[in-house]
Formats: sequence, structure tokens, C-alpha cells
Amino acid sequence: MSMPKGARIERGYATVVDDEGENYRTIAETMNKLGHKMNHASARNWVLRVMKKFAVGFAEASQEVHTEEELDAIAKSPNFQSAISEIVQRISVEDSR
Repeated sequence: MSMPKGARIERGYATVVDDEGENYRTIAETMNKLGHKMNHASARNWVLRVMKKFAVGFAEASQEVHTEEELDAIAKSPNFQSAISEIVQRISVEDSR
């Protein structure tokens, strides 16, 4: 379902990328090349599932209680996704040393 005309999202869109990162279509194309049939909607769903797992893990580690809706909102947040990306990149760099 598309957004109503003139609708505004306060937290932005995670699919808009600058110099680093990939959008969902590019992720789907890469997965197809690797032999995993996927479209951009499936790529988005997989990314959001993984982000929710991170959100749940951080909530449990900090002993915070969140509803499923709050965890979904955290997982969809571009700021949260960007932070996860930075953490994964740092780990990757440290592992390559």
C-alpha cells in the first residue's frame, strides 16, 4: 500500500543511501546473482528481520522492556540501521587486522 499523498515520515527512509551501503533493489540483484531468488520487497523484509533481532538483543542487554510495535519501529529507524552498520563495519575492520 502506498503512502497517502502528502504524507510525511519523521524518521526518514532507510533505503536512501549516500556513498556507502546498498538499497533494497541492489541487495536483491546481488542475491539473485548468488543464486538466491529475491526481489526488493523480500530484501527489505530480510533486512528488517535482522534489524529486529539486533533491537531485541540490545533491549535485552540493557534490560529494557519494549512492545513488539516499539521494536518494529526501532528496527525500521534509519538511525538505528546506520548505527548497526557502523558497528558491523568496525567489527569487520578489527577482524581483518
